[in-house]
Amino acid sequence: MAVDDEIVNRSENRPFEDVLNTHLSRRKMMKGTLATAATGFLASSGVAKALEDDDEDEGRGRRGRRGRSRIGFTPAENPGGPEPTISEDYEYSVLIPWGLPLFPGVPELDPTDVTANGADNQAQQIGCGHDGMAFFGDPDKKRYGRPSNDRGVLCINHEYGVNDRVLRKSLPESLEDVRISQAVHGVSVVELAKKGGQWDAVVPGARNRRITPNTPVEFSGPAAGSPLLATAAGNPGAGTVNNCANGRTPWGTYLTCEENFNGYFGANDEAWEATPEQARYGFSSFGFAYGWHLFDERWDLSNADYQNEENRFGYVVEIDPNQPLAKPVKRTALGRFKHESVEIVIGRGRRIVAYMGDDQRFDYIYKFVSADNYRRMLRRGKSPLDEGTLYVARFNEDGSGDWLPLTPDNPALAGWTEDEIAVYTRLAADAVGATPMDRPEWITRGRRQEIFCALTNNTRRTEANAANPLAPNPDGHIIRWRDEERFTGTRFEWDIFVLAQDTRVENGGDASFTFTDPDGLWADPFGRLFIQTDGGQPFGNNQMVVADIRRHEFKRLFAGVDGDEITGIATTPDYETMFINTQHPGGNGGDPAVTNFPIPGAGGPEVPRAATFAITRKKGGVIGS
Repeated sequence: MAVDDEIVNRSENRPFEDVLNTHLSRRKMMKGTLATAATGFLASSGVAKALEDDDEDEGRGRRGRRGRSRIGFTPAENPGGPEPTISEDYEYSVLIPWGLPLFPGVPELDPTDVTANGADNQAQQIGCGHDGMAFFGDPDKKRYGRPSNDRGVLCINHEYGVNDRVLRKSLPESLEDVRISQAVHGVSVVELAKKGGQWDAVVPGARNRRITPNTPVEFSGPAAGSPLLATAAGNPGAGTVNNCANGRTPWGTYLTCEENFNGYFGANDEAWEATPEQARYGFSSFGFAYGWHLFDERWDLSNADYQNEENRFGYVVEIDPNQPLAKPVKRTALGRFKHESVEIVIGRGRRIVAYMGDDQRFDYIYKFVSADNYRRMLRRGKSPLDEGTLYVARFNEDGSGDWLPLTPDNPALAGWTEDEIAVYTRLAADAVGATPMDRPEWITRGRRQEIFCALTNNTRRTEANAANPLAPNPDGHIIRWRDEERFTGTRFEWDIFVLAQDTRVENGGDASFTFTDPDGLWADPFGRLFIQTDGGQPFGNNQMVVADIRRHEFKRLFAGVDGDEITGIATTPDYETMFINTQHPGGNGGDPAVTNFPIPGAGGPEVPRAATFAITRKKGGVIGS
């Protein structure tokens, strides 16, 4: 994923490093072995006790308390190279690469002449930078009314595509160049079907759709209609950008998350200076060098007519995959920050609970709880994502934690309005004393009501990783917690699930599962945790590792191609097909000398392209088993 290396949290809030080191010191937790990570959950912790009880119940009659391993497949190798590798028990097919047409009559991208593609064509083709996604199976009465496993809609994010890959030059030279760059971003809604045992790339259908930074959108929640979202130009809301990971709702809609939105803005006036609010979100005069502001004034921070345009990005956006004419809706009640993903669970009283991470060094973990039973709210014509309470996490050194409300009733936010909290969420979280974390990325719910969060790394630290007791620790780790009151409480208990550094061979790990830089996470209903990586692996390429949560066993299922990131996780309703992505194969610039993926090999003229893999077991069965 595109990473903003700048540190923008200048608050004096107590860093997680301090909390964690104090906590571990008190518990005398050993460092440096995988066994430590496996047993480090506090013996006195309510979370640990509940999980131990669950293990005992589940293990009775099945080879003792820990039972049989849930990850029985042969581990994949990870030699590195221009083509993927997968466990010998599995197989994959490649689907929907960047530039594949979504509609009849649209040409496919010619990867040897990318700029000839044109903005109009790209806006009707699969985008670049595949990331988070979800599969929505079609209703199928032949399967007792359950969604189909053989046909449905895949909603897929396109996080980013740098100019060197998309335009084959460092900066745009015209508005048309900017429109091409914009058109590779956003979301694709793709109809897929399985025929003769194989998934078709794209099935013609009314639901196929592209959503880009120029697609009309709506705003809902406390910031809708706020002057903080108004521009002097009066231009309507449009677009979504840097769509990272995702979520899905119980009512069948897709949630896409806007992450590093600041990098697409710039300033043409050399005298422009960021306001404190803009600085807290990392805005600068040249962003990530996309150069959109050079030809599209909407992205020019120094253009007074478009002041506040930047406040229209940084949200969770809801898309109905079955209503192709419906506008995407930005749900401002969930806060504005660099959303990595959103995990939706149903809490006590059937209230919706949304867990979210802000993916930047020293930023925070959030939770939103709907105001009422989500079904009642929907019957009244209200979105459960528009009314409720937004919280931010504070981690305490005794293994407990507090969800701090981000509301005007909180004395620390006296004088704030609801729309100010929704738009300047990072500053509100600073004010209430949230715990700065190290790049909180994907969040997922385990089968036992525990919540997992990937903390990828903090390579900017020279003494200690803010989310890990080891110093230095560039490898990241995964934490977990359990809330009181079935997800809706304001207290939680937490501890470490695994230290990525402890999976290294030199620290007692094994080559069949060694990983660093955990990023994508998904816990299935059967006790497995799927871990995808984004960073410098000890050997080979970025990969997907599967963990048996109860036994703390890990195995590699899949490894990508040189220069890529493995990201995005979706399954069919029966869990027997898994969709994952390769993002930026061949490195950010897409070097053909490194790989020509999805064309086999390397060294040809073809620019490597992001794509989706459909993974199945050769003999059938649930993925990960």
